[in-house]
Amino acid sequence: MFQLHYHTTRPLTTAHLAQTMSLLSLTACELRQQIDSELSANPALELIEERRCPTCHRLLPGSAACPICSRPHQSAAGDAAEEPVVFISPREVFAGGGGMEPEEEPEDRYAAGVEELPVYVFRQIAPDLSVEDRPLAAHLLTNLNEDGLLAITLLEAARYLHVTLARIQSVQRLIQRADPVGVGSASVEEALLVQLEMLSEFHKVPTLALRVVKEGMSLLSRRQYAELARQLKVTLVEVQETARFISDNLNPFPSRSAWGERHQVAPAPTRVYYQPDMVISQMSDRPNGSLLVEIIMPLCGTLRINPLYRQAIQESSGEQKDALRGDVERASLFVKCIQQRNHTIQRLMQRVVSMQREYILRGEKYLKSVTRASLALELEVHESTISRAVSNKAVQMPNGRIVPLSRFFDRSLNVRTVLREIITKEPHPLNDSELAVLLAENGYHVARRTVAKYRAMEGILPANLRQSAS
Repeated sequence: MFQLHYHTTRPLTTAHLAQTMSLLSLTACELRQQIDSELSANPALELIEERRCPTCHRLLPGSAACPICSRPHQSAAGDAAEEPVVFISPREVFAGGGGMEPEEEPEDRYAAGVEELPVYVFRQIAPDLSVEDRPLAAHLLTNLNEDGLLAITLLEAARYLHVTLARIQSVQRLIQRADPVGVGSASVEEALLVQLEMLSEFHKVPTLALRVVKEGMSLLSRRQYAELARQLKVTLVEVQETARFISDNLNPFPSRSAWGERHQVAPAPTRVYYQPDMVISQMSDRPNGSLLVEIIMPLCGTLRINPLYRQAIQESSGEQKDALRGDVERASLFVKCIQQRNHTIQRLMQRVVSMQREYILRGEKYLKSVTRASLALELEVHESTISRAVSNKAVQMPNGRIVPLSRFFDRSLNVRTVLREIITKEPHPLNDSELAVLLAENGYHVARRTVAKYRAMEGILPANLRQSAS
């Protein structure tokens, strides 16, 4: 009996899981389209025109939220508790503030294209180049490979341009010290040595770092630390600490770092959200007032199995009965999967809003570091489940602003916010190493190259260009 039960339920369980995961990744608008598609394709599924709470199934008067599910929790003292109230709200069309229709989207007349690395570097070093040396720099920069390293030798460049090798080397040194540091080097080792030289001007560099780069790059890249320690005649701990420093502070491939005021680490089109999938509001003006989280269920009505269809199954036989039963099973599965989708998103928002309360009420500086993996572990679900639930969803904040739900998991947003504030108030243009020191004083310990990446993500120019711009 057990074996028979196992084989008959496993396909249904697999189908349930697959469809739930598919629905979980849909936005409210996409979910409405999927529901309409199922209604048109499956006659066993019907929509009853009524406003009923998706959670407690009470009939709702007018357009108000469910008075039971949206009721704030009360503490023993009678004050509103800080635990958020999360509920599913049936809305066919969202009419809240903060969004805009696609045709109302303002045209961004100032959007700039992505700047190429050679142009970006040349723009930095041009003021320090003589008119005669500018063609030499342009020649070297146009011969960079995808890693930001030279694809030709300096001797080849000197012969091609009919100049001395020393003159080419002088131009190369100027290029290497531009942002990103190490660009235009002949090899990975040379790029790392330039970065170590620049870094030593502002930070203490492990004494072993130069030897590791010069003599042990092959072993370092393969993480053969014990062999490297024997080769350099130092302890394994020293090699491991030096390797960690190199990994945290240096970049062997300069063009793979963030560069340029318009460049992103992973360039992607900006998604514009017109309507939210969740709406967060505060019950009162008091600091401890409960947050209400309304998860939009874009359905003004109730999905159910058509009772006449069930009756038709009883009155039919043979293949017709099997076909009708298949329609009913698909419709029932679809309804259950929607309920499971809502339950999963409800659990997710309950925890996320509770953890990020300060960010919601006080701004980006107060965003806590939360990962999808840690939340999945806490909710006892797979990390892919959290990723699907977060994907492409938008949240309307209490101030009416609509932001992507993924922002609640942006571990760098608070650091970038503080970085913007520091640069806004800087007495003179600060370089990335100086900014890293000030961030550390504010409690954010990040490497110089991380500061460069965050600065680029915020569209902020390097120090030398901020100075010229001002």
